[in-house]
Amino acid sequence: MTVTAVAVFAVIQLIVSAAISLSVPAWVRSELTARAELASHHVSTQIGDRPFAGPIPPHAEVLLLQVVNAAGEVVAASSVLRGRPPLTAARPAPGQSRVSARVCPQGAESCLIVVGTADRTTVYGPAVSYAAVRESIVLGPLLLPLVMTGISLLLLALIAWGAWMIVGRVLAPVERIRSGLEQISATDLGRRMPVPATGDEVARLAVTVNDTLGRLEDAVARHRRFVSDASHELRTPLTAMMVRLEDGLDHPDEDTVRCALDDATRLSAIVQDLLLMARLDSGTRVPTEVLDLGVLVAAEVSRRPMRLPVETLVEPGLRVRGNSLRLERLLTNLLANADRYGESRVRVTVSRSADGAHALAEVADDGPGIPAEQRESVFQRFTRLDTGRSRDTGGSGLGLPIARDIATAHGGTLTAEDPSPGVGARLLLLLPLTRDPGT
Repeated sequence: MTVTAVAVFAVIQLIVSAAISLSVPAWVRSELTARAELASHHVSTQIGDRPFAGPIPPHAEVLLLQVVNAAGEVVAASSVLRGRPPLTAARPAPGQSRVSARVCPQGAESCLIVVGTADRTTVYGPAVSYAAVRESIVLGPLLLPLVMTGISLLLLALIAWGAWMIVGRVLAPVERIRSGLEQISATDLGRRMPVPATGDEVARLAVTVNDTLGRLEDAVARHRRFVSDASHELRTPLTAMMVRLEDGLDHPDEDTVRCALDDATRLSAIVQDLLLMARLDSGTRVPTEVLDLGVLVAAEVSRRPMRLPVETLVEPGLRVRGNSLRLERLLTNLLANADRYGESRVRVTVSRSADGAHALAEVADDGPGIPAEQRESVFQRFTRLDTGRSRDTGGSGLGLPIARDIATAHGGTLTAEDPSPGVGARLLLLLPLTRDPGT
């Protein structure tokens, strides 16, 4: 970045220096010529009436003044040029009254800019009034380029130093973030990056990095917890199956084989749930279509064998966009949960939300219900409640977490609500109604 800044400013300096080197000498020369021309004209007007009795007095700080007649003789001069030959042999061209020349006297420190004004009706006869000014040192061939080069190099050095310091100071927090990230490992995700108090993009970068590390730490913790819980859940049916199969080798019995088959079925169900959760976590896109939620719920209730009678109240025409297989799995999990823990009946209702933008599907049972402090924990993986919801019921602890993940993937929510009179657990599914113009 420093090299780029210096290169850009070097190009700018080159253009500026070239412009100054070309324009300043021309401007200075023009100003000096104008001064000499004004003094020459003034002398020309004076000798129209009377000759000079003595030296020509200076005019506007112009000291070098001469009047030369038609014979080339100096007939009047300022005190500085008294006794000197004509400043120049240049004469105005025919039809012109002015002449300008650059004269470099031998041994002089600088050259002269000479301007002559011709007048045919002077007291000296036809004569030319000359005025000369010394050239400024700015008009020297080397001084201005050397000065501009020195100034340019000094400015470029200051720009390089300033860019290096400023960029280094700006990037210092980034370097601290980089070195901090370099020290983070999979076993130490609790570290966080320092957030500078500047409120700029670097500070926002540090905040974003810390947020990302927080999400990564949470994901790793959930992954570890999930692997631990999955291992525990799979170990139970596997151990039971091995015990029964070993017993069956010693005492072949149909009941032993049947119990082992039940354990294998439960193990297969857990594995299928784990695979589905892995797909949901990966965010794999699935094909979607416009579905009537009421029709989908009614079809799932009629297709699934239930232990308890199901009371269904469905409002038609509530269309949502989603994947039919995933939504059927969601409804199956909700119905299985209500049928497993209900005592005498299950109630399913589908209606429109109060804001008219969502479809509501409620599955309620008259079982022991879910305590208020545990209504979020039931959606955590492998979670079972102690009261009336034990491992003996055959659940894997993945049904409700899978159902919530499916609802979230469809832009909706799944929550456990406060029970109403005569109702134990109330699970409420909320899905956005489709805005597809084709429906």
